[in-house]
Amino acid sequence: MVFKRLLGSLGVGGPAVDTVLTPGAVAPGGSLTGEVRLEGGDAAHDIEHITLEFVARVEAEGDDGEHEGDVAFERFTVGGGFRLDRGARHVVPFAVTVPWETPVTELHGQALGVVLGVRTELGVAGARDRGDLDLLAVRPLPVQEAVLEAFGRLGFGFRSADIEYGHLGGALPFHQEIELTPPPHHSRAVDEVEVTFLAGAGGMEVVLRADRRGGLFAGGRDAVSRFTVAHEEAGHTDWNARVGTWLHYLLEHRSSPVAHGSHGGHASHDLLHGTDHEGGHGGHHGGHHRHGPGTGAAVAAGAAGLAVGVGGGIVGAEIVDEIGDAFEEDGAGSDGDEG
Repeated sequence: MVFKRLLGSLGVGGPAVDTVLTPGAVAPGGSLTGEVRLEGGDAAHDIEHITLEFVARVEAEGDDGEHEGDVAFERFTVGGGFRLDRGARHVVPFAVTVPWETPVTELHGQALGVVLGVRTELGVAGARDRGDLDLLAVRPLPVQEAVLEAFGRLGFGFRSADIEYGHLGGALPFHQEIELTPPPHHSRAVDEVEVTFLAGAGGMEVVLRADRRGGLFAGGRDAVSRFTVAHEEAGHTDWNARVGTWLHYLLEHRSSPVAHGSHGGHASHDLLHGTDHEGGHGGHHGGHHRHGPGTGAAVAAGAAGLAVGVGGGIVGAEIVDEIGDAFEEDGAGSDGDEG
């Protein structure tokens, strides 16, 4: 066990904490389990609460360029209301639900370059003290995996993945973008296709954005389409054909049928009840910007253009060593990073 002494508001000699997540990746909407292990310090302390905070490394564009920061997007109180004696050890097991829109960090066990973490906070004597971040691995839902694998079989390759600050109609203050390179027969029309998943209990909305190339007498423009699918479709749908149809609307049509209830960037009401609609919008992707070489893009370097691998789908990035250290070095553990 690696206990880490909390040195903030409690001072030297305060309690130490070691949060241990159950090994393996968890899916959005699934249960994250583990234990918070406490060790008493030089004196007894009343532990008022133990809180787990989900944190994401997010990119945002400001007036002076692009920046990365950490955004807390969910909190769970998992224990508290007990006295931790000097030098005593105490274990608090937990099981918390991962938000449905939590970004995906890996595909078939290969990292995509997206960084998520779980931070432990202790409430002691009216003060709050935060520990370090524990990296969180999130695998795709079956329907998300099916969509990405279909893109791979259609010749698309993985370029990078990141988390962008801003709403696309979901519940979280950010959204994930998985950037794909087109196959040769699409490369003259489009530079890349970005995939965003907005999942819910009954299904999800798939937001596709194409960065379309300009012609001789016209500049390029963005095309955006949105489609809804139910979770139960994952195992009995021809996803090659389905995604091919989506791409036809996205790349070839100026406009496409609009999903009922999905106007204004909001998910269809029927999505939460598992009803499937397809449709989309053409136009500009609100608030979108071109990415610099942020953490996600840097980790994904070397993976661009790949369209082979496990199951014929898209292969994830070559993960760099010490990604957790990079997360910590940028101030993820400081008290001023709360979202």
